[in-house]
Amino acid sequence: MGKLKVGVIGAGHLGSLHAKIYHAIKKRSNMSLVGVCDTNKKVAKEIAKKYDTDYYTDYHDLLDKTDAVSIVVPTTSHYAVAKDFLSAGSHVLVEKPMTSTLEEADELIEIAKRNELILQVGHIERFNSAVRAIEPLLDKPRFIECQRLGSIKKKKRIKDVGVVLDLMIHDIDIILGLVNSKVKNIEAVGMSTISDHEDMANVRLTFQNDVIADITASRVTSEETRKIRIFQEHSYILLDYMHQEAFLFTKSNNTLNKDRIKIIKRQPLKVELKAFVNCVHQKKRPVISGHEGRQALEVALAILDKINSNDKKLLPFY
Repeated sequence: MGKLKVGVIGAGHLGSLHAKIYHAIKKRSNMSLVGVCDTNKKVAKEIAKKYDTDYYTDYHDLLDKTDAVSIVVPTTSHYAVAKDFLSAGSHVLVEKPMTSTLEEADELIEIAKRNELILQVGHIERFNSAVRAIEPLLDKPRFIECQRLGSIKKKKRIKDVGVVLDLMIHDIDIILGLVNSKVKNIEAVGMSTISDHEDMANVRLTFQNDVIADITASRVTSEETRKIRIFQEHSYILLDYMHQEAFLFTKSNNTLNKDRIKIIKRQPLKVELKAFVNCVHQKKRPVISGHEGRQALEVALAILDKINSNDKKLLPFY
């Protein structure tokens, strides 16, 4: 394959970062950024000028101009845009959650398979340096605790979905990779505070291999926290996603020892986009393919069903 022609669909906060990184890695990654698209002409033009590429306001104008695209539009548009590009022969990286429904996810997976195209889902935490550093230390986790707290305003969070599909799905994906077992039971409660969706949620997942995971997500807290604790038979691991730090706690002679895990910090989004480009060049399966994206979506949607069927569903905050 020659130089890869890449486009970015959606030039908001995250989409502009995709464009910035593609522009930065284009020489070493044998690619070119051929266009940025956004329905807001002013935004599209500004980002395109900044990263020396063309701008578009209708993504259909890019269908015959790209070999691969990043799709960074609202969740409700993921399916339609991804379907059009896959059908036109472009490899696709679609931000999480990959679609709004499992039926849509299945169709995208089928189109990608039929056309022999890469379909990668943007679960960025898989590319966090701390997550990669703890992999050799994992030994049959028994209990997992996650906290992902932030502000809907501070990070310009998406508002067309609730906190489960916006934030918690990151931890769902990580946990599914750690546990490698099917979910047996879900307990969940959610609360609506400043949007029409759940803005806070607490979930307990019990897996068929008896591993338990407690997950708390909120986008209405003033301080940001993104941590996961993994308890194993003889140790536990504390990982801080935000600071890309991790510690291993082990017991010896009735003393709890704390050791910092050595981590070479890298920008997760840059690692993710480089991995996508490499997968396209080398025609290899991505770490987070449509299959993994669908698995995380399936659990997230089951959690939402549980919240909405709960007697305390979408508790209003007064």
